[in-house]
Order: sequence, then C-alpha cells, then structure tokens
Amino acid sequence: MKLKCLNIPAKEICVHPNVTFSNCSPFVLIAGPCLMESRELAFEIAETLMNICKKLNIAFVFKASFEKANRTGIKGRSTLSFKEALDVFSDIRSVYGCPVITDVHEPHQCQPIAEVVNILQIPAFLCRQTELLKAAIKTGAVLNIKKGQFLSPQEMLKVHEKVLALGGSVPLLCERGACFGYNRLVSDMRSLRILASRGNPVIFDATHSVQLPGAGEDTSLGERWFVEPLSRAAIAVGIAGLFIETHPNPDQALSDGPNMVPLEEVQNFLLPLIALDQVTKQWPYQNFSIPPLPG
Repeated sequence: MKLKCLNIPAKEICVHPNVTFSNCSPFVLIAGPCLMESRELAFEIAETLMNICKKLNIAFVFKASFEKANRTGIKGRSTLSFKEALDVFSDIRSVYGCPVITDVHEPHQCQPIAEVVNILQIPAFLCRQTELLKAAIKTGAVLNIKKGQFLSPQEMLKVHEKVLALGGSVPLLCERGACFGYNRLVSDMRSLRILASRGNPVIFDATHSVQLPGAGEDTSLGERWFVEPLSRAAIAVGIAGLFIETHPNPDQALSDGPNMVPLEEVQNFLLPLIALDQVTKQWPYQNFSIPPLPG
C-alpha cells in the first residue's frame, strides 16, 4: 500500500527481504524486551512476537539492549556478557528469520555488533556524538537514531544532515518524547511530520515516550496506560515504524518495566493500529509540504 501523492519523495529503507521502512507503507513493528535479561527470555519474546506478526501480517524487527549505559542507578544491568549477547542476536536472526536491532554506546562496539544485527540504534542521549555516528556509518548498517529528549525536531534534522555529510545513508529517525520539566516527557505529534519532511522513514517509540525519567528512587518510572493512545495518535499521523518494549511480566523486568506493554496484550494492542494505519495511508495528506524552517 502506498500513498497516492506526496509533495516530497518518501524514501524506502530495506533492512531485510521482508522488511522495508517507508512512511507510505504499512508500519513495521520494532519490539522486544528493554534489556536482554537472559537467552531464554529473549527467545521466548522473539518467538511470541514473530508468531503474532505472522498472524497479523505485520513486518517485524526484534529489539533488545545488551546493556543499559544510561541507567538512572547502577542496578539492573544485563546478566549476559557482550559475547553472549552477540550470540543471542545472531541466533534469533537465524532461527526466526527476522531482522534485529540493538543500541550501540561506544565507537568500538559498532563493527562487532553490526556483524550480527541489521540495524544499529543510536541512543537519544548520544544522537549528536560525531565519533559514534562515524563508527556506525562505517559498518554500512542501517541506523535508527533516536531524537534526544533535549532536541527539537528541527534540531534533529541537523543530525540527519550530519549523517549524510559523513557519507552515511538516509537513517531512520525516531521520536521518543521531549523533556517537559522534571521527570516528564511529552510527545508532540507535529514532530513526526517535521522529521519526515526530508523523506526519512520515521519511527515512533511509544514506550519510552511514557517514561518518567529518574522519577523512582533508583530507577525511571512510567505510565504504560498511555502507550496505546499515543501509538494510535502516531499511527494516525503516518509513520514507518512503531517501537515498543514488551515483557511477559513487566513488573519484574530489570529495566523500564513500568512503561512496557505486557507480552500477552500485544496482539490486541496491535489490531486497532493496523486498521488505523490502513485508513491513514489510503488518504494522503492534502497539504504535506512544510515551509522552510527558521534558522
């Protein structure tokens, strides 16, 4: 399914024979646990999500972080070593035939990780780190760059320009909320259209958008009851991919449990989003163009 008309070219990014990101095509689901707590948990979640997406005919990318470098406190780090995590990524990609995405935090991590995943994710706090971007670009992997909570969407387009200037290909740009006072994020749906104004496929990170950063004693908290309405709003605007984190028992998760979707609820969560996505992409925007941005 394609939008009939756009005032700008909608770029496509293919990460797998069955997975292509475009703001004009059905949305891709990027989903998995926040933290790779164990090999068994990663496989349980990957298999469940793969089965759901096959049933619903949704393109799927498995996500998990092998470590959390931006933790509020020191607790809750991965129980797997770097080598063990790479083996899990490689095996999930092989067993389930789905592409895989994970975060990179330091330049030296990029090449070994790119050998076992399809997409390198640049964390929000690191989205403007030039040396990290250089190392990620050098691998030739597709990049998903999360917009810093401290950036406007217009400023995030400068990151897009930096990637191209460094010789990289068009990246995925991911919205995950902006700082709104202390311990609060807000999602401005106008951001999705601004990020798409250069044709970049846009991702909406629904679960981190409801995070309450640092609001707990030693952790971040979250409001998972807002994941569904924000996801519906983003889908109605028109996006290339939806990013969510999920867990069989979010309240027992080692990281970001309060903003995760329970695994048993994922299928019903997706059903109305599929319907909304179909409507959105059958009815193109009548006035898509965005005037030149100030500055």
